[in-house]
This record gives sequence, C-alpha cells and structure tokens, in this order.
Amino acid sequence: MTSFDTSPQLNVWRALLALAVVFVMLATTGWTALRTQRSTTALQASLSEWEHGHVAGHRLPDPDSAPARLARFFASLTVQERTALAGRFPLAVGNMNGAPVELRYRANHIALDEARKVERKRMHDSRLSPAGQQDAGRRMERYESLMSKGRHILAFDPDGTGRIAEVFGSLTKAERVSVVIPGVDTDLLNFQRTSRQYSAPVGMAKALYKAERAASPATRTAVIAWADYTTPSGLGIDSATAMRAADGAVRLNSLVRGLPGVAPVSLFCHSYGSVLCGLAARTLPDRVTDIAVAGSPGMRAAKASHLHTSANVWAMRDTDDWVQDVPYMEVGGFGHGADPMSAGFGARVLSSQGAEGHSGYFAPGTKSLLNFAEIGIGAYRSVDCAGDDKACRAGLSDTVTAGRA
Repeated sequence: MTSFDTSPQLNVWRALLALAVVFVMLATTGWTALRTQRSTTALQASLSEWEHGHVAGHRLPDPDSAPARLARFFASLTVQERTALAGRFPLAVGNMNGAPVELRYRANHIALDEARKVERKRMHDSRLSPAGQQDAGRRMERYESLMSKGRHILAFDPDGTGRIAEVFGSLTKAERVSVVIPGVDTDLLNFQRTSRQYSAPVGMAKALYKAERAASPATRTAVIAWADYTTPSGLGIDSATAMRAADGAVRLNSLVRGLPGVAPVSLFCHSYGSVLCGLAARTLPDRVTDIAVAGSPGMRAAKASHLHTSANVWAMRDTDDWVQDVPYMEVGGFGHGADPMSAGFGARVLSSQGAEGHSGYFAPGTKSLLNFAEIGIGAYRSVDCAGDDKACRAGLSDTVTAGRA
C-alpha cells in the first residue's frame, strides 16, 4: 500500500469490516457484480493474433500453456524464428512466461514503442479534454523512459492503469533471484518516482539489488520489480478484499514457474502485496525459499503453517507504520486475517529499525533493507531479529552461493 498516514483511513477499514455482512448480502443479489463492458485490449488482440499464427508451417502453442511447455517451444525455434515472433506479436511474447527473457525484453521494447506512438497522437486529439491530453503526455513520457537503453522490461500491458515488471541484473546468470511485490495504488505512472523513490517498485528493487551486491559481491543476483497485477485503488472495497490479490497470485505463480534456471527465489511483499503472497504461497514451486512481508495487513491465513509452503516466512513492521492499527481479522471476505507479526502466527520476525512508517522499508541505511538483502542472498545467520533475540534465525543455515565481502 502507499502511505496514508492519517487515522481517517483506518476508519475506512473498520467501516468496511463492520459492513461486511451487508456487502456479502448485496453481492448475492448481483449489486457488487456490475462491470462495465470493455472493448478488446491491445494485449488481448495480440494474444488472439498469436492463437491464429504459424511458424515454419506449424500452429503456435496455446499462449496459456504451462511456462515449461512454452519454454520448450521457443527452444525448438531458430534465432530468426524467435525474433520474427517478437516482431509480429510483441505484447503476446513480451508477457509470455516461458519465453526467453532476452526475447521478452526485445518484444516489450517494440510494444512500448507502439504504445508511445498511440499516446503521442492522443496528446493532440481534439476529442480529448485538456486533462486527457495531459494524461496521454505523461504516459508517453513514461513509455519513453521505460525504453531507455539498459532497461529490461519483463512484462508490459498498457491497458487501464497498466501493468509492468522490470529486471535488475541478469536472470539467466543469477544464482539468487528476488521479486519485489508492491501494494495498493501501483500503476505504470508511479512504477518509478523521483520523490519518495524508495516507496515505488523501481526504487525498491534497485535499492535491494544494490544492497544484495554490497552484502555479497561475488553472488550473482537479479531483482524483479513486479507490478504485473492490477492493484486496488486506495483503501476501498478492493483493498479490503482478496479479489485483486487472488488474480495477482495466479500471475505471480506463472512468473516464478517461467523464470529461467533453478536459482532460489525470494519474495519481498509490501503491504497489500503480502495478501497476494499469502494466497500464492501454496501454489508456488519449491524454488521459492523465502516469503518476506513488510507492513502487512494480513496474509489470508491464521498461521504461517496454514500457508502450506516450504519457504521460510518472514515478517517486519515499523513501530510508526499505521497498518498496525488495521483490524487483523477476516469477516465475510473482508479483512485479511491474523497479524503476521503476532507470536501466534509463527513467522520469523525481523528488525525494521530505521524504516520510518509504512513506505520506508526499502530505504538505504535501514535494518529492514539490510535484512531483505541478507535473505535475498541466503545469508540467514546475518539477519537481525526483532527484539534483539535469535528466534528468527533458529534452525536456519546460510545458503549463500558464493563468497562474501
């Protein structure tokens, strides 16, 4: 979630929970099921074209196939055939878990360029209001930034508020992979910020990547800023339920299963992102070794053991984080369950010293970021537990894959 440091926001949650039964009743009448009819999106159109496409005289595989099957398909093609597919179906290939990551980068660069041209025209479309033209200008500038040399865009969907994922480091060479999953109000336009940069996915991931490299320069790491799900908007109905998280959990599972190699994967889930990680936990492959949550409103579970994961479950929360005042309960689908920081939940509780509020966990110089980095490289014996005890390290041995500084 983004920072809402005022008590009225907490009252929204309490009101939503108090009215949960009412909303559930309304849902049974169809009142909450109203949806605006939407035209086909650019990504849907690209996927539809893919479904009718051919390569070397053969039909292309179902784009919803398991990532492993898609990986085998792409491996069977020549470099020229793969490149041609990226050019013909850029959005489809750019968002296809199982496609080679370098090919996805190429495809998304093409897709970003096409989206940039669309927004450039919209900037001068007289049918749009001045505000609409300004929004088009902001989106065009964002696309141009994402196309900059050296940026590696792993997923891109321009529809609505947009979805995006970016990689720092080399996924194909990484010995450890970290994925940063943000919370509420994350979209294409605030995927990266100039001010409060460490509250946005790009700033979070870049800070974590730098901290991991500093903690173990010889360990090859990669960090993914993963905003490839539609997040709730503000502290409303969506953020009090698991609807957005459930869809995101499916997407996260597909992402992890489509990653190249066998490197261990650590998930760093901030705020509402921890709801997503909680729902995804039981479906994730065993290569996910760690699920760390910060500023969590709950993980949709009463205990860590109920997540049914072999991964280590870590939790941290700053003493000034307003989310601690959110009711930790689940009633009629509203609320996200037990507090991951509570003793009864059973997570490994980490120090977040220096984090300062709800959005400061990835700020350089904080214990929270250092702890994330140590988890990311598998240096479990170096993490700082909350309360100056060793409970969070109990039973763990370092799995760091290379020499440390």
